[in-house]
Amino acid sequence: MNIDYIILPFLSWFVAGCLKFVINFVRFGKNALKKVGYGGLPSNHTTIVFSMPAYIGFENGIGEPAFGACLTLAFIVIMDAMDLRRKVGKHAAGLNALNEKLNPSNAPTPLRERVGHSPIEVCAGIVLGVSLGYLVSVANL
Repeated sequence: MNIDYIILPFLSWFVAGCLKFVINFVRFGKNALKKVGYGGLPSNHTTIVFSMPAYIGFENGIGEPAFGACLTLAFIVIMDAMDLRRKVGKHAAGLNALNEKLNPSNAPTPLRERVGHSPIEVCAGIVLGVSLGYLVSVANL
């Protein structure tokens, strides 16, 4: 029984998360834990959703219907991360600034501003996801 399809998403999530923490630690030092969450390099979402079509492509070829289905899902996730979620982060920044201006002494808890991804963060997630898909294919767990 091939359990690669079960292991790969969790492996991708774990590797991308650890790598993101290391990068945040180098950039922000002790404040790295505060930066854990949505946003940042590499994109966890992109890594996870690109690992599966890469794995399917390496194992069975790109002619497989599952490859097309996974690739379609991956593009939807990327569009969401780079467009909608990024706009949500910009709106949060505006609302935080407005709350601070209107209620400087009693501003509510700020909204999370780091939500979406830049094209570089998404590209890093694609490269990492494809690499992990390839490595799991070669390892043949």
